[in-house]
Amino acid sequence: MPDIVPVKVGVIGCGSVSGQYFSQAARYPILKIQACADLDRDLASARSREFSVPRACTLEQLLADPDIEIVLNLTNPNAHAPVTLAALAAGKHVFSEKPLASTRPQGLEILRQARANARLVGCAPDTILGSGIQTAGLKLGEGVIGRPVAFTAAMMTPGHERWHPNPDFYYQPGGGPMMDMGPYYLAALLHLLGPVRQITGAASFAIPRRTITSQPKSGQRIEVRTPDHIVGTMLFDSGVLGTIVMSFASAFGDYDGKFPITIFGTEGTMRVGDPNQFTNPVKTRRLTDPGDTWTIHAPIFPQDLGRSIGLADMATSLRTGAPFRCDARRAMNVLDLMIGFLDSAHTGQVHVPPEPYEPMKSMSAEEIVGMLG
Repeated sequence: MPDIVPVKVGVIGCGSVSGQYFSQAARYPILKIQACADLDRDLASARSREFSVPRACTLEQLLADPDIEIVLNLTNPNAHAPVTLAALAAGKHVFSEKPLASTRPQGLEILRQARANARLVGCAPDTILGSGIQTAGLKLGEGVIGRPVAFTAAMMTPGHERWHPNPDFYYQPGGGPMMDMGPYYLAALLHLLGPVRQITGAASFAIPRRTITSQPKSGQRIEVRTPDHIVGTMLFDSGVLGTIVMSFASAFGDYDGKFPITIFGTEGTMRVGDPNQFTNPVKTRRLTDPGDTWTIHAPIFPQDLGRSIGLADMATSLRTGAPFRCDARRAMNVLDLMIGFLDSAHTGQVHVPPEPYEPMKSMSAEEIVGMLG
């Protein structure tokens, strides 16, 4: 889109995930990263040099910069809401890493402030815009497996203390497998199956004390203060009923690692690629297929997308006025479901989402090519 003036972006939070955003944003002419900030000034300076960002500065300096239009919020999850609200107060649009916030009141306040300030707020995951989930949605719409009736979705790992340099947060309130990985799975399920009617949850502290084996904190102990194993049931408005498992307490998952979402239909079954990736394949098997035959479907667009496609989609919306996909309303739907599973586990009650999910327009190959210039 050579005729559109690039949107200037300021990045707050220069940790590990930021490298993916810095490198991928360079692929989109609509994006121009102008500045970056982090509590660790040395880290911000290092990212600035590594990715040729013109300016490394403090959070306050970045928010005061009149040239910055969008703040890309890549902070610790518990800082997502405070940083997003500060950016909105400074008159900026915001795209945040997931989750939108740590609590429902925080998420609702973000929506209120975005409306009051007439600003756009977007939120990851944008992996749902990749060819894996988009191809799955297209094939479901074509009726390849008939009418969907059930699903299973599972993310089961031993936990972050074996590999993450700072795993403590993932076992504190605001962390845990549902808040950490749930956004990928729930955003994908909402896109593929539509609005949710009700959910229930059960949760446990399966491994209440953990020992870090990763560096640099190897040997330190973690007291787990949020459930590390959550199982939920989901009933969709369409009648689809299925289960979701989010766990940091299993040595191995019960799937092959490539197809953790399975959708069962009246005429066949679909295996959906990892929703934390952009390009995993989609496989289907129909009643009419011979033997144990699975069809691997060609992706609807071949580009190997990465993190920043959602940011680019929002920046395009800022320039053209067209709707964008990874918006805060859908992120709030996901946040409500995640907290709903935990609330249901605590109270034993069914949770009914207070706001309906608005289906997301699918991506097209033409749009991808246009954004990539």
